[in-house]
Amino acid sequence: MAASVQAMYERALFHVLNHASALTGCSRLCLAGGCALNSLANGKIFDYTQFEDVYIPPHAHDAGGSVGSALYLYHHMLDHARSFKMETADWGPSYGPEAVEAVLRQNSDRLAGFAISRTDSTDELLDKTASHLAAGRIVGWFQGRMEWGPRALGNRSILADPRRADMRDVLNVKIKLRERFRPFAPSILEEYTGEYFEKDYPDPFMLKVYPVRAAKRAVIPAVTHVDGTGRLQTVCRRTNPLYWGLIERFRMLTGVPVLLNTSFNENEPVVCAPKEALECFLRTGMDVLVLGNTMIERVAPTETGV
Repeated sequence: MAASVQAMYERALFHVLNHASALTGCSRLCLAGGCALNSLANGKIFDYTQFEDVYIPPHAHDAGGSVGSALYLYHHMLDHARSFKMETADWGPSYGPEAVEAVLRQNSDRLAGFAISRTDSTDELLDKTASHLAAGRIVGWFQGRMEWGPRALGNRSILADPRRADMRDVLNVKIKLRERFRPFAPSILEEYTGEYFEKDYPDPFMLKVYPVRAAKRAVIPAVTHVDGTGRLQTVCRRTNPLYWGLIERFRMLTGVPVLLNTSFNENEPVVCAPKEALECFLRTGMDVLVLGNTMIERVAPTETGV
C-alpha cells in the first residue's frame, strides 16, 4: 500500500514539475511545503524532469511559513535586496561551556563512574572522537546551534561507524528501539559524493535519496538501505567545518569519508539543551558523549555486539 501511494505521489509531482518547466523554461527549482520532505521522490527529480538545480530548505514544512513571511516583508515591503541564502540549518539555540559545566555539576553523583575530559584543542577533540568511532563506539555529538528542521545534521547527532553491517541492529537495540527496516543516514564529505553515490549533487539538508554505487554498498552497509539507496547528507567544509573535520579524521583513519548519522534522541524529540543530551546518554547504550569541548566516556564501554 505504501509503495503504491508513493508511486502515485511521484507521478503527480513529476507531472506538475514538468508542466512548470515547460511553462517557464527555467532549469532551477525551489521546493517547499510538507511534500518537499519526501526525500525518496526528491532524489528522482533529476531523472524525471528537466531541472538541473534543486533547492529545498531544511524546514520544508509548516514552520517554513514564518521564514517566508519574514522574507516577504523584508524584500517586498521594506525593499531590501535579495542577499540572504540559507546554506545551513544552524538557526536553533546554542549553549556555551558554562551551560555544560552547570549540567555536569548538577549530575556529578551520576557521573562518578565515567571518565570526563576537556580540551581547548579542536584537533585533539576531533582525533579522539574519530578514534572512538573507528573502534566501533557510538558517540553522542552535541555542538553549536541546534538544527532547524526535522533532520539532525551533525550538531545534535548520534554517530557511528557505517562500515559495520551490524551497526543498525546495535543502534536499534541500545538506543533507538525502532523497526529494523528503517534506515540510518550517511553523512559524507561533499568532495566524495560522486564516488559513493550515483548522483554527484550536494544535499546538505538530508532531503534526497540517491542510489549508493554498487561497489560501495559493502563498504558502508550500515547506511545502505535494502533497496541499495541512502538518504545522504553532504557535509561542506565551508558551512560546517567542525563536522567536516570529524568525518575527515575518520576518513584518514579508515579510508571511508562517511559517518552514520541519526538524530540525538530515543523515541522523543531531538535533544536541544545539554541537560537533555546527558539524560539521553545516561539512559541508553551510547559509549561516548561529546558536549562542546567536553568528552564523557563510559569507563567500560558497552558491548557493541548483539
